[in-house]
Amino acid sequence: MIIKGFKMKLYEGMAEEYEKRHNELWPEMKDMIHEHGGRNYTIFWDKETNILFGYIEIEDEEKWAEGADTAINRKWWDFMAPVMETNPDNSPVSVDLKNVFHLD
Repeated sequence: MIIKGFKMKLYEGMAEEYEKRHNELWPEMKDMIHEHGGRNYTIFWDKETNILFGYIEIEDEEKWAEGADTAINRKWWDFMAPVMETNPDNSPVSVDLKNVFHLD
């Protein structure tokens, strides 16, 4: 298992909408995450900065990366683009964070 941490950023005033959309996460998106080895996916929001902190456990980096090219993931990116910072392809601007401590 590989633990990944990353950060993203919401647009001002979009936290409630971001949370709503994730609370209604499409079943096909949940399936894609699991099919590409994602587990224990959690996202936290820092209301002072609008920074999102993501935590996910994955089986394999390559398998996880393949999920980005699925039709359902691209559709999700398009759906989420109005609420957060994105790249030109609508993928979220995401910065990987270095794991400096872990305790089981």
